[in-house]
Amino acid sequence: MIAQKAKEITPFIVMEVLEKAAEMEQRGINVIHLEVGEPDFNVPKCVAVAEQKAFDEGRTHYTHSLGDPELRKQIAEKYKEEYNVTVSPGQIIVTSGSSPAILLTLGVLCDAGDEVIISDPGYACYENFIRFIGAKAIKVPVFEEDGFQYRYEEIKKRITNRTRAIMINSPMNPTGNLLSVELMKDLVTFDIPIISDEIYHGLVYEDRAHSILEVTDKAFVLNGFSKRYAMTGLRLGYVIAPQEYVRCMQKMQQNLFICAGSTTQRAGIEALKNAGAEVEEMRLTYDKRRRYLIERLTGLGFDIKVKPTGAFYVMVNAKHLSNDSYKLAFNILEKAHVGVTPGIDFGENGEGFLRFSYANSIENIEEGMNRLQKYLTKYHNLPRD
Repeated sequence: MIAQKAKEITPFIVMEVLEKAAEMEQRGINVIHLEVGEPDFNVPKCVAVAEQKAFDEGRTHYTHSLGDPELRKQIAEKYKEEYNVTVSPGQIIVTSGSSPAILLTLGVLCDAGDEVIISDPGYACYENFIRFIGAKAIKVPVFEEDGFQYRYEEIKKRITNRTRAIMINSPMNPTGNLLSVELMKDLVTFDIPIISDEIYHGLVYEDRAHSILEVTDKAFVLNGFSKRYAMTGLRLGYVIAPQEYVRCMQKMQQNLFICAGSTTQRAGIEALKNAGAEVEEMRLTYDKRRRYLIERLTGLGFDIKVKPTGAFYVMVNAKHLSNDSYKLAFNILEKAHVGVTPGIDFGENGEGFLRFSYANSIENIEEGMNRLQKYLTKYHNLPRD
């Protein structure tokens, strides 16, 4: 017998695109990957050195369940430096990536039958986390003409006495758009805990991202080292929580995960202290790619109503090509040998959209756009140059 909650977990479609692409590559077909939301950079050199040094020094044992005290201190200082907010190291729980941080946060807020508001489209895994702990995801549609920001009234009419949290993600996966600080201030007025996924902070190309902690100290912040520091495989994240929730979250951590990796935490300390120059170089490279990709997609007939300014994604309306984004994405993969993510992966309101990732070299992005242009010309009557 398989548990019903396990049966109900939906596949992460982008991984299925990636796996299909891998099969094609095994047959000798060259595929341009614009589907994967993973930095194509290696970790900063100082981070790799720090990780190795931790091994050499024998730092391979359990740490404090809340995390290495020095790492928590550095995270608190980072939030002070970047957002001018005061965070106590005692509010920080270091986790093995940001996914356990999501689980701990939802676990401390929700009982079975409770409700959590999420955006549609939004990060594909949120709903599965919510369902797995026995709660219910309440989806609020967001629209391209608004830059995929929540509409206050749409949230207001969905709040019930079972609403336990409102999730935000800025910069946003899958759209690359940022939420305004004005919207954050509006959301706080509901007096419902905000869970702010800030994993793409640091990858912003115009203006800056705002932390929810600039608006309220009652929120939960999810963050980590995967995107900004290109440390996906090292699995290091954290949650900043209101102090009154920390002890319960600590007990959950002790039982479910014990602690994050000891050597990886030392690498995280080094990243926060000394990786700034390499991270800035990555950011500038992403921005160059972003501008190029937006220009090429616009030239191919995609109408981008609000240009994305964060993360490494561009999500475009492809309904003039097909209303079946799953079929369209796999057709592009098979015919053009370009991997893209179907919008349906991110919710029903994402249907008809395609997400392009620019976590790839400018040369590969150019080749991918050239292939897409040929595909659209052949199969969708795009006018030739």
